[in-house]
Amino acid sequence: MARWLRPLVGALLLLEGAAALSFLHHRYEELVQALFRVQSQCPYVTRIYSIGRSVEGRHLYVLEFSDYPGIHEPLEPEFKYVGNMHGNEVLGRELLLQLSEFLCEEYRRGNERITRLIHDTRIHIMPSMNPDGYEVAAKQGPDSNGYLTGRNNANGVDLNRNFPDLNTLMYYSREISGPNHHIPLPDNWKSQVEPETLAVIQWISSYNFVLSANLHGGAVVANYPYDKSQDQRFRSHRRTVNTPTPDDKLFQKLAKTYSYAHSWMHRGWNCGDYFADGITNGASWYSLSKGMQDFNYLYTNCFEITLELSCNKFPPEEDLERQWMANREALVAFIEEVHQGIKGMVSDENNNGIAGAVISVQGISHDITSGDMGDYFRLLLPGTYTVTASAEGYQPQTVTTTVGPAAPSLVHFQLKQEVVRKPAERKAAGTRMNNKALQKKVVPRATRRGTQR
Repeated sequence: MARWLRPLVGALLLLEGAAALSFLHHRYEELVQALFRVQSQCPYVTRIYSIGRSVEGRHLYVLEFSDYPGIHEPLEPEFKYVGNMHGNEVLGRELLLQLSEFLCEEYRRGNERITRLIHDTRIHIMPSMNPDGYEVAAKQGPDSNGYLTGRNNANGVDLNRNFPDLNTLMYYSREISGPNHHIPLPDNWKSQVEPETLAVIQWISSYNFVLSANLHGGAVVANYPYDKSQDQRFRSHRRTVNTPTPDDKLFQKLAKTYSYAHSWMHRGWNCGDYFADGITNGASWYSLSKGMQDFNYLYTNCFEITLELSCNKFPPEEDLERQWMANREALVAFIEEVHQGIKGMVSDENNNGIAGAVISVQGISHDITSGDMGDYFRLLLPGTYTVTASAEGYQPQTVTTTVGPAAPSLVHFQLKQEVVRKPAERKAAGTRMNNKALQKKVVPRATRRGTQR
């Protein structure tokens, strides 16, 4: 199917969902009311929970969509959207409220596409990660809002420069043949992060998220990792220093899925900037240290991109409906991308799930791990891959599998227990030693810059 045709077909499938919605800016209390209204309208497929509180005590609420809310079903992937990380970048906040109402309404109407999506995916939507900053920005309103007013949290900290710097640890790890995934956190990391950041880190440590996007404003582009350049001599946000991940082609495909489903992001020319296909490598745009996007990729199994959705950080209410129509299909299409690659169960000879098993793909130096139940999800482009599952105390198993363009391939592993100590165990011990070395390494203090992400 032609690239330009796919968004059109998807949009036609959602055409009946153009029912009237309230296109208004929502202050904190109004946001909470909107979330609970959706939950009351779709009680059997939604759940509201809080991952913590902001500096000023506001809940960081998440609305979950699932056919079994509150329960992880084996082989059902977990997806998340996070909005309003910067308090004065508000479009993502309103789009996620609109998306929540839309998913509920379309599920009730029997929309086949949305019903299938909710039944096959556990979707988590956090409209605002920085409710305190939003209230500061909203007091001025869209007409007089300053470029940085309300950007930071109540302690004056930019939350997208507040995550532990795992990039530097990862670059060092490559030099010593250390871990290429789940980079260990520094011992004192909790004392260095804000309450909102701490809550998000604990959240993404508790759920085995597979795919994610965080929604920003100030540009129109889909941004993918790495955000931080390895060579920090080039920190200027105008220098081009492309810094790809081992999954670079996959990330480009994920970013293009959103940009081409968006009404105009893919055209490239927006807000006085040009990005081919409406996408960019983060470090190629400008180097950003301690960002949430890279942290997800390096600390968890989650592949996250950053969506810059509007030139105006605080668009007027009369522009919200146009923005919703421009983003609606893209928001749905991006969730559907969680269903690609391979997935399966890693179990022992008694069919008990093995948690924390390492899934390695030959030729891609970034591994993922199985969840608490032993299920795993590895996003991959179509192709043929050699995949290995390994776990301490078990013999590794390797298979070759082919991934198609549609549904993920189902690949299960049943590992046999090792009877005697083998070299693999010594390698695992060496990895643990490398982890300790990484934790002790001194990380250079990052330079903050007043940028959009």
